[in-house]
Amino acid sequence: MRENIKTIGLVAHDARKGDIMDWVRFNAEILSRHNMICTGTTGKLIEDMFSQEYPDLKPCITRLKSGPLGGDQQMGALIADGELDVLVFLTDPMTTQPHDVDVKALLRLCTVYNIVIALNKASADFIISSPLFDQPYMPKIHDYSEYLDREKVV
Repeated sequence: MRENIKTIGLVAHDARKGDIMDWVRFNAEILSRHNMICTGTTGKLIEDMFSQEYPDLKPCITRLKSGPLGGDQQMGALIADGELDVLVFLTDPMTTQPHDVDVKALLRLCTVYNIVIALNKASADFIISSPLFDQPYMPKIHDYSEYLDREKVV
């Protein structure tokens, strides 16, 4: 993680867009000091909210493609490249998603690369209120060299 600035991924299924907007609104001042990378529709909603409700705050928001159109994979690439510090992904557990495999891949990448992940507002609240959120922090990455060496033999 770079200095005290975090790069936060924000993703929400359609049924959870209201929840992520409430969370961003409640934490707008804190989030505006960090970099936010959002999938398409979520990012548009967050950009509009900041410009309308908090015109004095100038957050750094990067929008990816919509999740089903590749935004989830773009977020996964950022995780694999070490470009993301935290992922807040408010999922809808009651609706089957056509891109469910992409969602599972994101969760797997967060585990592989030891990235902080929140899947609901409660865990997102704990993360953003942690003393570690405003401090430099470098997660320990598991050493997969043994696994990679095993693949070379095959």
